[in-house]
Amino acid sequence: MVRGGDVLTVDDAGTVVRDGAVAVHEGEIVAVGTAEGLGRRFTAAESLDAAGCLVLPGLINTHTHLAMTLLRGRADDVTLQGFLERVLRWEAELLTPKNVAAAVRVAVAESVRAGVTSALDMYWFHEAAERAARESGWRLLTGPTFMDVPEPPDRLVYEDRMEWARRDLEARGRARGGRRPVVFAHSTYTLSPDQLTEIAALAREFGALLHIHAAENATEVATVEVRYGKRPVELLDSLGLLGPDLLLAHAVELTGPEIAALARTGTSVAHCPVSNLKLGCGIAPVPRLLSAGVTVGLGTDGAVSSNTLDVLGAVRQAALVHKASGDPTAVGAERAVRMATIEGARALGLGEQLGSLETGKRADLIVLDLSAPHLRPLHDPWSTLAYAAHSADVRDTVVDGRVLMRDRVLTTLDEETVIADLEALV
Repeated sequence: MVRGGDVLTVDDAGTVVRDGAVAVHEGEIVAVGTAEGLGRRFTAAESLDAAGCLVLPGLINTHTHLAMTLLRGRADDVTLQGFLERVLRWEAELLTPKNVAAAVRVAVAESVRAGVTSALDMYWFHEAAERAARESGWRLLTGPTFMDVPEPPDRLVYEDRMEWARRDLEARGRARGGRRPVVFAHSTYTLSPDQLTEIAALAREFGALLHIHAAENATEVATVEVRYGKRPVELLDSLGLLGPDLLLAHAVELTGPEIAALARTGTSVAHCPVSNLKLGCGIAPVPRLLSAGVTVGLGTDGAVSSNTLDVLGAVRQAALVHKASGDPTAVGAERAVRMATIEGARALGLGEQLGSLETGKRADLIVLDLSAPHLRPLHDPWSTLAYAAHSADVRDTVVDGRVLMRDRVLTTLDEETVIADLEALV
């Protein structure tokens, strides 16, 4: 049980329970209420004292490439196309299952410290990434990635990749316990329309989420339009790929009709404000997406394009950057926090299992220490999270009811060892 402090449930009503508590059994939230009330109802085998803290759902990273921690700082201050040229070359040289596992362990350590309890990870050698995350008790959503390039790190040609992906999905099974199968199609410029259609059919066959980069910058849009006569989102729509089981990463360059198409089909977006700014891609039209009813989650992208896996930093950026239009209400504090929690869960198709502290959901939560001067006084928890808090303020991180960080000490990973293992590769 987590008891004491203010519990920000992030339910539909935005309920805050003062001097609250969250009771957990076998990885599931069984009750949320006052510390006094739940203390009378339950006897805890393990507890976290959250007095003087803020308790909230774990943060959800809806778009990242975790093993890019291996390349952090090697492709800065370049355009998206220059970035891709460098990274693709390095990936072909450096990536192996062993190296991906080492890079993911560091990414998990960084994420747990930052209060991130789930991530959607598109990358090579996903089996190695999944094992590394599972060993640490962290929630990772991943699966086969399709990207038709001349020398992929795993050396699988497209035809062999399709057979391998089918075997992987058959072994993985259906959605359960806050996880679901995922298929990754890199983009409309690295896969042909026929390939995209085939990949989407595979995802639908297994009830998988399909995740794809789309409309990240103007050059990408122009490239796809010259090649196929349609912009990326237009192409996806024409192929019948838009829908509630498709999550677009970035979606910076969108027209009004494209936004309407996303809303009409129930397609979601992973907004990555930090990497979009750093690569000079622009600012996604998030206020317009939200006004149209599109579900928008937050992502960090990889640590080579954003240099950090700090979702709380993305919350602040999302709450601030859209105000540049002159409208300070464009994306408010509560909206930005919801994008990192319940809206991120909904974007993944897991809104009934993750993203808020409610009975029946998986016990993914964090405890934020409010003792630092920059967090006092606490007038509004949404405001504190969006505009004042830092990832270093996270004190405890819990995934599926398991404490992965207690009093800022990781419990399932040896930080010195995982950092040393990564440093040995670079």
